[in-house]
Amino acid sequence: MIDTHGPLARIIERVPPPAETIDGHGDWASAEELLGTALPHDYKQLVEIYGRGDFWGALCLCTPFGDDNPVRLAADLLDDYGPMRESWPEQYPYPLFPEQGGLLTWAVTDIGTRLCWLTAGLPASWSIVIWSRDDEYERFDCGAATFLESWLSGLLTSELLPHDPDLAPWFDAAIPRDHIYLRLGDGALPYAERLQILRAALAPTADRGSYEYDGNRQDHFVATETGWQLTYETAYGHQLRVAFPPADSARARHAVLTAVDRMGCAVQATQTIHGTSSWSPQSEG
Repeated sequence: MIDTHGPLARIIERVPPPAETIDGHGDWASAEELLGTALPHDYKQLVEIYGRGDFWGALCLCTPFGDDNPVRLAADLLDDYGPMRESWPEQYPYPLFPEQGGLLTWAVTDIGTRLCWLTAGLPASWSIVIWSRDDEYERFDCGAATFLESWLSGLLTSELLPHDPDLAPWFDAAIPRDHIYLRLGDGALPYAERLQILRAALAPTADRGSYEYDGNRQDHFVATETGWQLTYETAYGHQLRVAFPPADSARARHAVLTAVDRMGCAVQATQTIHGTSSWSPQSEG
């Protein structure tokens, strides 16, 4: 039962969960026995509702389920960092689980930052410690759901877990995706107009951030009805990157190539970077 006035309810309202979770369900009793500790109730609810995937393109929950889970919840910090702590104790101000009150990782970021519990006392009272790959730390005296809700709402300030306040938060489930890169000719229209045509053809879309430096740009967005993820850019040559579930390949190919044609850009080459889909001319059916 979710507390309708609690942080988890506010997270769900702000960031809709996926229709199906990845690595979100299993035997909690066995997972806790394997870890050697009970786990906070709010964390269990987060895992069951969202599963494995990225919040705001950065923060991924570690879950104890899934045979091929690359971010499995595990009591591995002492084994991984204990030997280094012997040489540089000043870089490890907290004990490491299963040491008493030690750090236990419950989420990771795309740049190697860990979100850990400080496992002192009962699980409901565990604090959060952010541990960066540069061995910097921040402590927050709240649970996982309260921390996540505060971060997603912009109320929590962290030097080690930044976000773009101009972007609405989102969650992407860790489903398999094929990745296709399209190398494009320039065409006659300016970049901003080409981007506008592209997004209109795939509408509705939502921003996922942009980057501009020395006249080069990257624009990230998602087609919200399909979940297709796109990056249009000139930063690494004029190209369009598309990520989509493999079953959507034919539909995504038709929609994206139609949009590129409206932009007035010729497709010079297509390349499958990850997955099995092919968008070569020979694959058109």
